[in-house]
Amino acid sequence: MTRRTRTVALTATAVAIALGATACGGSSSKTSSSGPVKGGTLTVLDESDFDHADPQRTYTTEGQSTDELFVRSLTGWDETGSTPKLVGDLATDTGTPSKGDTVWTFHLRTGVKWQDGTDVTAQDVKYGVERAFSPDINGGPPYAAQWLVGGADYKGPYSGKQLASIQTPDKSTVVFHLNQPVADFNETTAMSGWSAVPKAHDTHATYDRHVWSDGPYMIKSYAANKELILVKNKYWQPSTDQLRQQNVDEFDFKFGQDQAAIDQQIKSDAGVAQTAIEQFPLAGSDLNTFSQDATMKSRYFNNAAPGINYLAIDTRTVKDIKVRQAIEYALDKTTVRGAFGGEAYGDYASTMLSPGVGGYKKFNLYGTNPAGDLTKAKALMKQAGNPKPTMSMAIENTPTQAHFGDAVKTSLATIGIKVNLVPIQVANYFSTIDNIKNKYDLTWVDWIADWPNASTVLPTLFDGRLIAKNPQANQDQSYLNDPKVNAQIDKISKMANIAQRNAAYGNLDEQIMQEAAVVPLMYMKFSAIAGSKVGGVIPDTIMAEPNLERIYVKK
Repeated sequence: MTRRTRTVALTATAVAIALGATACGGSSSKTSSSGPVKGGTLTVLDESDFDHADPQRTYTTEGQSTDELFVRSLTGWDETGSTPKLVGDLATDTGTPSKGDTVWTFHLRTGVKWQDGTDVTAQDVKYGVERAFSPDINGGPPYAAQWLVGGADYKGPYSGKQLASIQTPDKSTVVFHLNQPVADFNETTAMSGWSAVPKAHDTHATYDRHVWSDGPYMIKSYAANKELILVKNKYWQPSTDQLRQQNVDEFDFKFGQDQAAIDQQIKSDAGVAQTAIEQFPLAGSDLNTFSQDATMKSRYFNNAAPGINYLAIDTRTVKDIKVRQAIEYALDKTTVRGAFGGEAYGDYASTMLSPGVGGYKKFNLYGTNPAGDLTKAKALMKQAGNPKPTMSMAIENTPTQAHFGDAVKTSLATIGIKVNLVPIQVANYFSTIDNIKNKYDLTWVDWIADWPNASTVLPTLFDGRLIAKNPQANQDQSYLNDPKVNAQIDKISKMANIAQRNAAYGNLDEQIMQEAAVVPLMYMKFSAIAGSKVGGVIPDTIMAEPNLERIYVKK
């Protein structure tokens, strides 16, 4: 998913590797020596609202991280130890595979209640997963449609039809029948799309504002693009939940303030800022200074994300591969990284798989100088007939992205390409670029593995067959639809041997980069800060976010 979206699956070994590189500030300790404090209001300052809060639609890190407070998935990641551990959440354990990993069975915990005190049932889980197939419920991860038998043709439950490949033999058992072996299926079920939804309270496309809670908190009020207030769900029982705590009385999410202003407000540590935290990364203008400020160390969190910041080139409109290759060589990544905050934001990237993700292979097809190679870029443009195209480029409507856009414009102007920037409101950015009706020659994107495995990166971003299947939630921003790439994705997905599969994905990464459909920019690190009275923050290495599940307000 991007910083605000994600991708697919992870072995225990890959998790350990991925997390070994994660760094965090001094306040990232799991708990205080005296234990969490109860009471108070925790303020979350975000530059924008989430694309979605509906668990079947959210596909951003901020949205999914927030959903964890009031939505429970079948499995989840326990990050209280040195490395994340997959555990049962709604389910009693991480599921039982059978028939060569094509059938997965989960048994639900007893005592899990909705916010009205009624039981959460297997039928609620089945309905929740099924509703994601409705054309009205768009934007979420593609895995259910890809893997469940019959999913390619199913259109959701609103017409009265059910998906036969999800079976509920009793109120506490749910069984998924897959169209192929998926050894790490129980890792995708840690995403909110596999959560329960009570049919009686489903408001369809408007469920975003009325999500029904089976977690420790519930929605009190939600004013789009302004404020979300969560209060305690009195029917939540800690004995049924090994991941979350119910420490604060209330969460107050405030949306719409400039990110740099949020940074400075929390840094001031005055008034409400003492009990506040941010979810979006530090503004590029603040990152370098904050990361080196010793006085901020105890309140500064830096997560190495299993992800990539990149520029997608629309292969339908920029058809000449020599022009695309020229863009690869012409782009000055030093000025691009400077816009995002410099070295503290991440290392320069040359691959789509980032270090720590299973399958990562180190290579560089377009030169090792991050400042680019203008001589090669101009030579390629000459071979292409010296075109002087004008290209549109989608960016978020923020100062950081404006600086990034200017850096790209300046670089590409040196080879005769004029770039027109198209700023898009942050809250709607990904839902806008993911809709295939909206066309841009160049698109800024970032992507974080849904869990650190190549199968959650390359198939989602480069399987061209998904473009038509997900017209409102397309993640293939380069619109690459290469039959050879698609065939290789199919072949790799059927490999049972993890090491063999990872090696094949590394080779596929190089094959894709030969198409020059994307320009990898940086392997990302996400930094955020909190007030001095915020405790219990867990540096979430799966989500690359400050985890709020055990957060508390110090007295």
